[in-house]
Amino acid sequence: MLTLHTAELLVPGPGAAPLPGGAVLVEGDRIARVGPFADIAADCPHARARRWPGVLTPGLLVRGGDALLERTYYPDDPYEVTELGADPISGAAELEALKMTEARWGNSARRGTQKLLARGVVAVTGRFTIPAVRTAVVRSGLTVLPPAASTPTPSLDPPPDFVRGDPHAGRDAAEQAFYGVLEPGAPARFAVFAAEDPQALLARGATSCVATVIGGRLLHRRR
Repeated sequence: MLTLHTAELLVPGPGAAPLPGGAVLVEGDRIARVGPFADIAADCPHARARRWPGVLTPGLLVRGGDALLERTYYPDDPYEVTELGADPISGAAELEALKMTEARWGNSARRGTQKLLARGVVAVTGRFTIPAVRTAVVRSGLTVLPPAASTPTPSLDPPPDFVRGDPHAGRDAAEQAFYGVLEPGAPARFAVFAAEDPQALLARGATSCVATVIGGRLLHRRR
């Protein structure tokens, strides 16, 4: 099935000229075309159209995914919030007090990956050593890159409060957090944010994410 994703502004990748009313045509797990919505819609009248508010960009890369998912615990809402609070828990002493098991790490990682997807994240760097966590990350659809094989953006440690914060933390431009480019033949992997342009996205942050697509599948949609 062909799906046509369009937003008020399309930013195909770092350094690329923004395209007002741009669209990405997805076939299977790949991008088939990128260009003005009107042109692609006219050529592909049977494509299912998804119209999003804001800016459509490549998905985001977060460094230090192992720290976020193997050294940070995400309480189960609503069952643990009364006892533990809603914020992620990190720190050796705090985690030791939780008496973590592999199964509990796996459940936490599933909640953590959902939070990443809800911020437009499509790729993480890190080495995952807990099998249940590794399984949760693979099933989430996130691309996993070794720490030394990431995109050419500034080397940053992950902000300790990332999930409460933003993958744009410490960046000078929103495009520094992009992973990949949107072009024909590329993986259908992108996100949409409720912002007018990349500068506004940097200011508003990735918590403004409206939708996240990986492998052509809509894995997050703001309700």
